[in-house]
Amino acid sequence: MKKPALVRAFSEALTLVRSTYLLTRPFSSATPSTFSVKKVTKTNFESALEDLRRHVRDADFVSFDLEMTGVTSAPWRDSFEFDRFDVRYLKVKDSAEKFAVVQFGVCPFRWDASKESFVAHPHNFYIFPRKELTVDGPAYEFLCQTSSIDFLAKHQFDFNACIHEGISYLSRAQEAESLRCLNLAHGGEISNSGSHLEDFKDIPLVRTADILFTERMKNRFSEWRDGLLCSTTRQSQLEGQIKDSKQQLQTVFFKMRPALTLNGFTSHQLRLIQLVIRKHFKDLAYVRVYGDDSSEQKLVVYTDSEDDKDLLLKHLKDEFFEQKERKVKNALGFRQVIDLLSSEKKLLVGHNCFLDIAHIYNKFFGPLPATVEEFVSSVHENFPYIIDTKHLLNVESVIQHLMKKKSTSLSSAFSLLCPQIAFASRSSALASHPFVKVEVQVDEMRSSNWNSGAKHEAGYDAFMTGCVFAQVCRHLDINFQVLSLPTELVNSEKLQKHINLLYLSWNNGDVINLSSRDISSQSFVSHNHIRRYPKIVFSNIVLIWGFPSKLKPGELRECVTKVFGPGSVTSIYYLDKTAAFIQFNKEEFVFDFLVLKETLERNNDPISILHPLSKLLEGGKTGAATYEVYKEICRSSISQVLFADQAQEVGVSLKSEVVESREEVGNQEFHSLGRGTGTQKSNSKISSKLYGPYHHLSSDKVMDALYVAESNIEEKRAITANL
Repeated sequence: MKKPALVRAFSEALTLVRSTYLLTRPFSSATPSTFSVKKVTKTNFESALEDLRRHVRDADFVSFDLEMTGVTSAPWRDSFEFDRFDVRYLKVKDSAEKFAVVQFGVCPFRWDASKESFVAHPHNFYIFPRKELTVDGPAYEFLCQTSSIDFLAKHQFDFNACIHEGISYLSRAQEAESLRCLNLAHGGEISNSGSHLEDFKDIPLVRTADILFTERMKNRFSEWRDGLLCSTTRQSQLEGQIKDSKQQLQTVFFKMRPALTLNGFTSHQLRLIQLVIRKHFKDLAYVRVYGDDSSEQKLVVYTDSEDDKDLLLKHLKDEFFEQKERKVKNALGFRQVIDLLSSEKKLLVGHNCFLDIAHIYNKFFGPLPATVEEFVSSVHENFPYIIDTKHLLNVESVIQHLMKKKSTSLSSAFSLLCPQIAFASRSSALASHPFVKVEVQVDEMRSSNWNSGAKHEAGYDAFMTGCVFAQVCRHLDINFQVLSLPTELVNSEKLQKHINLLYLSWNNGDVINLSSRDISSQSFVSHNHIRRYPKIVFSNIVLIWGFPSKLKPGELRECVTKVFGPGSVTSIYYLDKTAAFIQFNKEEFVFDFLVLKETLERNNDPISILHPLSKLLEGGKTGAATYEVYKEICRSSISQVLFADQAQEVGVSLKSEVVESREEVGNQEFHSLGRGTGTQKSNSKISSKLYGPYHHLSSDKVMDALYVAESNIEEKRAITANL
């Protein structure tokens, strides 16, 4: 019997020896330091949540990090330099909606003036979208990206702990919907027979078995009720009433009233019992009650009067909804952590965290808004102070000098700016610079060196993010000793200009300002980003897809410039092997190109076949549209692997909408959204989106003008060659 205790004691002794060794052994500058991270699963969630409430309440800032099952649902949904801010939001929205968060790191940081250091409390929550309620819709589904799962596995992610012990959750929207569904599904179930038998009160009792059963139950209930009325003061007589060999009817007390429990009856028999109660017994009530473990009990309860019956049913109904409401509240799970962060209004610190914020909104608030403007407004209401360390590292010249133009990834920044923490060594070139000490405290055990934790574990990364932020503040000459934390930290002049500025896309350097309720173009700026392409003008871009796969970028440029001139195309960008952006130097070329493409596909004559664009249109599957159509394609929840397939799928849905609206627009001419074959029609709204002010332009005139332009170009080339 003592063996388990001995094993546990031996294990604890080994842990103590190992911890002592880690605390006393010398560290090499190349040896990463380790530290304790509190692992939280559903087993210890309640106690961990109580501790976290205290830590967050006392914190000066809270850092966070997420681990997900994937990032992009299709290659073309990756972040491109040609993605406008609203398109980038749609791609982030798609990612947050389709992938799951499996680990959530939260690390409150508190300044200890007596120690002149920060005290950190890193927590690593395993979460899993388990279905806890029977009324919260179908079971959850999410995508897994193989590269992301492989990445997690390589960094020792515990998939068993996530699936078996992960903490479930309900979003605010799911909570409201669950309560609504419970109300609809169970609102009338605690009632007497009069409120439930409308559906079968007129069912004729034609089966002999049903007639015999109802008559037998009528006699039993009459016998039981009459016995109650004759011996209301004798407990022993009550307990002895109606006990058959099958124990189907047993006398009990329910809410201080005599009652019969109904056991072992089929659902059909229970309906017949309700019918009997309703027709023959005004002083009996059929009720159905539920236990905390979802067990169900059916009873027939005796009441003194109609008022007593109404009082009983009202009491049961109120009790029922209180019970169900508690069950929904208990199913909130990890959402309570998010509610805590939202209610405390602490400064939140993340690293390149725009996607993280989108996941938090989608998983714990509700469906993501359709537009980035709505998203920004809602996020700011719940989290008024957010710092993105990725943004800080890229815009502050002091930090850029220290980083020496090295990677601004989290692990790189942690190693460069926090060597004393990352390697427990002062041998770094930054050793002479100001340094903020950070101590870790887990379960009341504080240590300046740690014995667990790993990069790319959410709790570890949250800790690293907070450390990087603390060091950046110190390099910006923010003195924690003289600040009245956390109020003055948030209001610090040196931080104010960075609060609520998040990297929307690291590819193009766009930054989104969460503080701006009225989103305008000034809210999206770029900082020190080296572009590989000329300045992007979205109105000058045409999107093409479905062209021959053998067509290379140089050949594509040649096809277009032969028609529009040598300098007409400023850049070409391939989304994947089936789609590309062409940016013209003039906006009108976009609409001229679309009209010309449609004309060439409609006119199957020798001139069209020999036209320079014929190579692009070969195969008859080439589609073209403006940048706004690209945005609508990205908005779709469909995610085909190839963009050409995606455009075709979205085009089918658009065509179906057009068919429905044709009666409203009469005989108006429709233009094609996709291939432009002349048979695929679209409404004037889509036509205007494709062609803008040129959608009424005569295609023949455009062709004539373009042929003349091409002839002039060839003549100039011939003259130049002769010279």
